[in-house]
Amino acid sequence: MSNTLIYVDIAVGVLGIDGAVIYGTQNQQNHIPSDAIPATEQGSTPSPSGLGPTINKEKWHADPYADEAAAIRARAGK
Repeated sequence: MSNTLIYVDIAVGVLGIDGAVIYGTQNQQNHIPSDAIPATEQGSTPSPSGLGPTINKEKWHADPYADEAAAIRARAGK
């Protein structure tokens, strides 16, 4: 009886973790901007020394506040 209870507890825990991972994945996919470029299309560059990891050449989506930032910089005299 106690072994069955342990197995049920493990199964419930695994299902809970699985649900949290699925929820997090779906939540991230719903918040990806439409102008974001997937990393697989951007290419990668190896480490200069050859010992480090390969680094993705990420290109970020357009800044929605770029115009406002330029106006504030112009007013500040920078």
